[in-house]
Amino acid sequence: MLTIGAFARACRLTPKALRLYDELELLRPARVDPDTGYRYYAAGQLEQARLVAWLRRLGMPLAGIRRVCALDHASAAREIRAYWARVERETAVRRDLAAFLVDHLTAGHLTEEQRKDPAMLELRYFAHSDPGRVRPANQDTAYAGARLLAVADGFGPAGGPASGAAVEALRHLDTEEMPAGGVLNLLEDAVRGAAQAVRDAADGSEEAGTTLTALLWTGSRLALVHIGDSRAYLLRDGELFRITHDHTVVQSMIDEGRLTPEEAGAHPQRAMLLKALTGSGPGAHPDLRLHDALPGDRYLLCSDGLSAVVAEDRVHGLLAAAPAPDRAVRSLVDAANAAGGPDNVSCVVADVVEAAA
Repeated sequence: MLTIGAFARACRLTPKALRLYDELELLRPARVDPDTGYRYYAAGQLEQARLVAWLRRLGMPLAGIRRVCALDHASAAREIRAYWARVERETAVRRDLAAFLVDHLTAGHLTEEQRKDPAMLELRYFAHSDPGRVRPANQDTAYAGARLLAVADGFGPAGGPASGAAVEALRHLDTEEMPAGGVLNLLEDAVRGAAQAVRDAADGSEEAGTTLTALLWTGSRLALVHIGDSRAYLLRDGELFRITHDHTVVQSMIDEGRLTPEEAGAHPQRAMLLKALTGSGPGAHPDLRLHDALPGDRYLLCSDGLSAVVAEDRVHGLLAAAPAPDRAVRSLVDAANAAGGPDNVSCVVADVVEAAA
């Protein structure tokens, strides 16, 4: 038997923490001296004590730790994955809120001269779609204009026409005057038109459809619409952020803690979509939100022909190293093809820059 002091040193918990966990019935001592009340622990309790210490370091609440400790190893691992998936989702929401507050408070400290003469921003952009090294045809569509950036990845027998129809249905936004407000409503209406265009192009086929990820420039913000597993990334101050969430079976399993990101890459259902614009049935609801733009931001839109083949840290490096959007797009497409090019690969890169006077 180990004294509470010896046990605390062995499991790296303080005696105070051990007394608390005893009171909470989370980690009971093996024996309590009836006269002195002194606690003693068995060596076999060290594994559970270390698990408690690790979970506390992870930030898990005591109720969650109690639940994990009552499970077998496999079930405990699934519970920890699910907890961490929740933490990551909540962190992403807090990160967005923090970015908003920084922008908001920074704007409050602009000089009078800056308020009178704010910098005009514009996009510098480039788009390219490549068939890859394996597929006989290219079913992707990539588009970049002064206001609209879009990538669509078609699938099924009419995948090419479907992706082309989806992007074509949005192209009027590239020249249409932006309203003072309600840009997300405008984009949502345009996507409904795109959904109908896909149904027409796919001729009612349930097996044909397309993903769609697009950004609409308002002059100071980018409105995002996203459905499927094409992706959008933001490179800001040297850090790369994925700003879309895949609508796939494996992503839902990751979110639920049933699959790790590493396991997802080899999962047989990794390409199975939960949401897309399809040739039949009711239209799925896309993700819609606004992103404040800053000078120096670089945005990447890509089909999964890039994201499923080239590791994210490699994408980060290539995106950060390229001096201009066209060089970035070409290096990313080349990287996907160098890795075997198993799928069509499409990329759009756009830089937010101050407009020339």
